[in-house]
Parts: sequence; structure tokens; C-alpha cells
Amino acid sequence: MTTKSKSFQQPDTQGYYGNFGGAYIPEMLHRNVEELRTRYLDIINEKSFQKAYRGLLKDYVGRPTPLYFADRLSKRYKTQVYLKREDLCHTGAHKINNTVGQILLAEKLGKKRIIAETGAGQHGVATATVCALKDIECIVYMGSRDIERQAPNVARMKMLGAKVIPATSGSQTLKDATNEAIRDWINNPADTHYIIGSVVGPHPYPDMVARFQSVISEEIRWQLKEETGSELPTHVVACVGGGSNAAGTFYHFLDEKNVELIAVEAAGHGLTSGMSAATTQLGKSGILHGSKSLVMQTEDGQVVEPHSISAGLDYPGIGPLHAHLFE
Repeated sequence: MTTKSKSFQQPDTQGYYGNFGGAYIPEMLHRNVEELRTRYLDIINEKSFQKAYRGLLKDYVGRPTPLYFADRLSKRYKTQVYLKREDLCHTGAHKINNTVGQILLAEKLGKKRIIAETGAGQHGVATATVCALKDIECIVYMGSRDIERQAPNVARMKMLGAKVIPATSGSQTLKDATNEAIRDWINNPADTHYIIGSVVGPHPYPDMVARFQSVISEEIRWQLKEETGSELPTHVVACVGGGSNAAGTFYHFLDEKNVELIAVEAAGHGLTSGMSAATTQLGKSGILHGSKSLVMQTEDGQVVEPHSISAGLDYPGIGPLHAHLFE
């Protein structure tokens, strides 16, 4: 998936990026989602919230993360390659940028219980870590197959005090864990905040997660300026499943017409193999987990089971922001 940056606009009041987005939710979740929609921007823009959020990013997460010049790769491909080292964040991935922000938001909303879904386990570990910091109950849903292949992260979540619940339906991966988390939220709407780990789900989640992850590209710009004298690269490359990593990496380049954005999807065994997770190549417009986006589905609208050796990239959809950029 490759897209040239175009004139970008934030989602409209209903959460649509062009043709994609929105909030397709059961009536029982309307109150929770509406509370988020009407309050999230005011809360996260408060000076006190930003002070707390930025303080935790600096002192707890360990930001800024390095922008590392890959010398041998650069020589091999006769260009300049820089790697944004999100793996050096506390807990080992970018996911904690979002969990820190959402748990601070949940506190402002008076929520006492946190639920999350996870694929590779990184979002689950990040959520469990910040819940432990804040002494908040944490429940993480994870596909049974992912539990087997990501045992170290499961152990970390449990040591941090989280309850890990297996999703045993369907492909037993990220999609099914998300389904189970949504069911939990429907049954516990009053005291529970659902921390979605990617730029998917009903509005305002795609925008909210992208904003919390945008610290990645915010840092890239000033770090590039220090290293090269220019804050604009020619290309920005990121992997994409649901797309939180890519959204954060692209965010502050979305209006830069001379910067090419490249999102790399999981092809699995190949586009024609029936075992792939390349949503932009194989998907069509549909509803998945509360928003309209590109979805891998059959002719009669049944979601196709995705495949990737990478837990977390085996997701049959893509965030509405990315669907809009690809369109």
C-alpha cells in the first residue's frame, strides 16, 4: 500500500475520513461512545492533562525514542535510512503511547475498570503496565492462538496483575479478541473503559489513538532537522495491521505533498493464496468493529479469516484513516 500525501482533514463531527469511519454500535454502547465523543478533545487539550501525559511519556515511557541512522543499510541501498526506535519505549513497543493517554482519559471520566484486546501482546502488556502504575483493574482479551505463540507477553501481563481471557471463537486471533472485548463493554458500560489499541473501532477511537501516537512523527520531524538540516524525509515507511504505528508515524507528514507515505501490509502466503492479511489489496468497503473501512470479506459480507506469521498484523480490516489515504 502506497499513498502520496494529499490535503488532509481531521475527521468530521461524525468521525468520517472521507468515505470511511463513523460509529456503528449497538444501542447499549451509545452512552459510553457518546461520552467519549463529546468529551475527549476537551479533556486531552487541557493543560493539566497535557502536563501529566507529557510527563509520563518523558519519565515513564522514556521518550523521546532515538532516531537511529542505519549506516550499513544506507550504504547498501545508496540512500539515507533512519529507524525510529519505538522498540526502546518502556514495555518494548509504541503501544504505551496510547495506553498512557487513554488511562489518563479514563481517570478523568471516572472509570474504575479497564479492558483491552491484544494480538501480539504488546498492547496488552502496555495496558497492564499502566494499570499497575495507576492501580486500576485490568482485563485483557487475547486469541487462544496468540496466547500460545506469545507466551512471554502473556506471562508479563499476568505478573503485572492483569487477567488474561482467551478468545476461543473464529481464528482465535486479534479479531476474535476484539469481539470479546466489545461484548464485555456492552455488559459493563457504567464503570468500564475499553482501550482499543489501534486506529480502528467507532469514532472517536481512530482519531483519539492517532493523536496519542502522533508523538512519533512529532519527534521524527525535529530529530531529522537536527540530523540532516531538514525536518522532511522523502519517504516514511511503516507496517500496518489496524494501523496505530503507521498513523503515529505518518501523522505530522499528512499535509506534506512531497513526502511519500508507504504502509506495508502482511501478504501472508501471497495475495492469491487465501492466507493473507493485505486488506487494501483484497478488501472492500464494509463495517468491522464499529466503523466503516476496507474489510476482507466474502461476496455475502462474511469476514474472511486473515493470515500472517506476525501476531497483530493478522487483522482483516484497516483503520479508516488508512482506508481514506489509500482510496
